Amino acid sequence: MYGNENIVKNLNSLYNEMYSFLAAGEESILRGEAMRAYLDLLSDILEQGVRKDDRTGTGTISVFGRQMRINLAEGFPLLTTKKLHIKSIVHELLWFLSGSTNVNYLRENGVTIWDEWADEEGNLGRVYGAQWRTWPAPGGQTIDQITKVIEQIRHNPDSRRHLVSAWNVAEIDQMALPPCHYAFQFYVADGKLSCMFQMRSVDTFLGLPFNLASYALLTHMVAQQCDLEVGDLVWTGGDVHIYLNHLEQVKLQLTREPRPLPKLNILRKPESIFDYRFEDFEFIDYHPHPGIKAPIAV
Repeated sequence: MYGNENIVKNLNSLYNEMYSFLAAGEESILRGEAMRAYLDLLSDILEQGVRKDDRTGTGTISVFGRQMRINLAEGFPLLTTKKLHIKSIVHELLWFLSGSTNVNYLRENGVTIWDEWADEEGNLGRVYGAQWRTWPAPGGQTIDQITKVIEQIRHNPDSRRHLVSAWNVAEIDQMALPPCHYAFQFYVADGKLSCMFQMRSVDTFLGLPFNLASYALLTHMVAQQCDLEVGDLVWTGGDVHIYLNHLEQVKLQLTREPRPLPKLNILRKPESIFDYRFEDFEFIDYHPHPGIKAPIAV
């Protein structure tokens, strides 16, 4: 009898250990490896980065060539170690997709992130929206890269040409700011849509969290339009840096523990990728740490 009691006690102990292990693993997934990977990237730049001058005159600590992979099934990658301005992320993406290169739409919706580069009329030149929607072609024609890539995904999902580029060498001088996130590629496998986007220049503290959320949202939208589930989001950065006037903010952020990721709920399926509205997106259970203010380098 005594032996049986010991067996039961040992089994209960083993069960409790297994439950704790699985619960910890589930919590790790909920918090998102992406959040930890982002903090690790900040630490990597602080430890390995070299001092470099830059266009803005601010100065940076920089590393070259980094990559991050995010499983979008784990949750939506809105940074949790500081609060992000969701309105800016969503409206900027809708603005890109509209093809507009004037900031009036953004201003009307309380978004000012492009104001520093706009001229007196609010124009930015041939920036993202123009390249995505009206890439110049011979004979005065234009190419709508967004429409084209969605049609390709629908009709030829295994193609290796699901690519959109904003880096138009012939029109760089017509842009208020050359594209930082200059290209993205979609990939379909097992009924899931993945996206990889490339950045030549990465403001890791201010810009990258916005970019990750923006391309995650775009992937969800395209997946819905093409009747696919979401897969991975892959980010690749060239010059990955922290501005010298962001160092104290970065150190503060590194003291914070990631929280569970929110979920994205798209409330309706519009007829096209261009018909989404801000109200169509619901971010559930986003409970981040407070925001951290920092100056933007212009």
